[in-house]
Amino acid sequence: MTSRLLAAATAVATAAAGLAAAVAPAHAAPPAHAAPPAQAAPPARTLTDCSSAQVVSNGGFESGTSPWTTSSGVVSANGSGESAHSGTHFAWLDGYGSSHTDTASQSVTLPAGCKATLSFYLHVDTDESPGTAYDKLTVKMGGDTVATYSNLDANSGYVQKSFDASAYAGKTVTLSFTGTEDSGAQTSFVLDDVALDVSGGGTTPPPTGNGTRTPDSQSYTVNLTSDSSGANWQGHESVAFTNTDSAPLSEVYLRLWDNAHGSCPSSTPISVTNVTGGTASALSVGCTAMKVTLPNPLPQGQSATVAFDLGIAVPSGADRFGRDGAYNFLGNALPVLAVHDGDGWHLDPYTNNGESFYGLASDYKVTLDHPSSLAVPATGTSVDTPGSSGRTVTTATAAHVREFAWGAGPFSKLSATSPNGVKVNMYWVSGISQSSAQQMLSLATDAIDAHSGRFGAYPYGEVDAILDNNFWFGGMEYPGFVLDLVSNVALPHELAHQWWYGIVGDDEYNHPWLDEAFADYSTDLYRGISGAGCWNSVSWASSDEKITNSMAYWDAHSSRYSTVVYDYGKCALHDLQRVIGDSAMANLLKTYAKSHWYGISTTAEFKKAAQAATTTDLTSFWTQHRIEG
Repeated sequence: MTSRLLAAATAVATAAAGLAAAVAPAHAAPPAHAAPPAQAAPPARTLTDCSSAQVVSNGGFESGTSPWTTSSGVVSANGSGESAHSGTHFAWLDGYGSSHTDTASQSVTLPAGCKATLSFYLHVDTDESPGTAYDKLTVKMGGDTVATYSNLDANSGYVQKSFDASAYAGKTVTLSFTGTEDSGAQTSFVLDDVALDVSGGGTTPPPTGNGTRTPDSQSYTVNLTSDSSGANWQGHESVAFTNTDSAPLSEVYLRLWDNAHGSCPSSTPISVTNVTGGTASALSVGCTAMKVTLPNPLPQGQSATVAFDLGIAVPSGADRFGRDGAYNFLGNALPVLAVHDGDGWHLDPYTNNGESFYGLASDYKVTLDHPSSLAVPATGTSVDTPGSSGRTVTTATAAHVREFAWGAGPFSKLSATSPNGVKVNMYWVSGISQSSAQQMLSLATDAIDAHSGRFGAYPYGEVDAILDNNFWFGGMEYPGFVLDLVSNVALPHELAHQWWYGIVGDDEYNHPWLDEAFADYSTDLYRGISGAGCWNSVSWASSDEKITNSMAYWDAHSSRYSTVVYDYGKCALHDLQRVIGDSAMANLLKTYAKSHWYGISTTAEFKKAAQAATTTDLTSFWTQHRIEG
């Protein structure tokens, strides 16, 4: 994913493409904060086991204030100057443009021994000048600060925030939101759909076996049919897999990542029904995980198949899973198997700040039946055949990929083949000129070959890119498929992810630097940027801040994520190059990619490989650059 701070570096290119900057709405007067009609709030859940449940009551504020304790006027309704994420009501903290503090709190009880995930949707709009955090929102559980936000986190819409709250299992604690505003310009912190989901068994179900990553040898077969818009898809998915761990596999978990874009559990855009090959449990982890208990424990080396009917409804919004007018983007829409390793099952929450995704290399055959008026760029190699009247069947196949993504819409298209034989298909939405698309096509064919020369030949045959200057996130990577702005920085970055995340995988939630810092460093290499002296500008915000922190940390310190993971991370790699030498660094990356081709990278393995590439003791280097693991 492209750093939000990268937008500054792409300003020239995006301005040429006519990209409009989002401006937060101004309030001429203090918000009305109209309270909704009083309704009886459903009672909060009190649990004694780890059955999947949601323990925040009235998290959407549709029933007024109860059982929340709020300052005056916090619970508000549509039409008061802000709007709800779902339903008609929400919590609006601050927004007065004067010294003011608003609060909303609720007592919650979490059963012992359970995994718990706190999530909520937050919209921040401000009239403050950029650069300084004047107004702040503090989120606490049990008196501990979970996260802080400020006017610097302003955005044009809601963003979901998720945190692991398993440390509070077995306790009754107060969940609180406190907005503090100074006497300057207004900042509004708007909350909706607050949830605290609990599910079975500790922070994750306990690890078993010898720690081998499983289930492996995954093969997905998907058949979907769209409506006339390409926004709604119905069909069937199956996944065959093999247990590669020494312990029998009693269950698997499906990750329905894009349910994070809905309202759990009332309205989820991904529906899985009629499961065969196992017994499905209720959704957990903010509706992004489904446990499927196998009929019998699966021994090591044995295979099984789980299948289900699948429904997908693409929500409005130019997002990695979203709809921008007539154009649909379906990243992470297909349910995928979670990974079990030496840490147990990886059931991390969804993050919108970066990525949560951790998958093993898999094979896909995806058949997409759609109106012939819609182009369908996708992961893998696609073949179109005539369907029923006015329809086309696109069959996409891909081997050794982490996941599968596609788009659907009346895209324009140009194609070219790089000198090394990689086919590049450039798609774009209305509002982007053909000359801009041609420029990006030339850039892509050049960058894909340059990255191949440094890290190993691109193995997937072709790559599809979609350009839309409304993408709030900059760019997003999928295997053989990228979403991007018109940008001479972002596109080489997303293409570098074909190696760092795609070919060389990693746990993107727990080790985001292994793909983002490496992709940004690769982009610098492509652009001829040496990073000389970049470490001189490093300034740590606290002793806890490290390049190797997980997304759990960065979701709680979101304003620092891009700076540390992208900027400090690539700067550390530039420094490593200066320590071990240009030739040794080039050889390190190429041999490391080769040894982890279609595998998983870890910080410890990279540090070991780097140390083997030099006679210089790197112990102090890792300490200075805060690279731990």
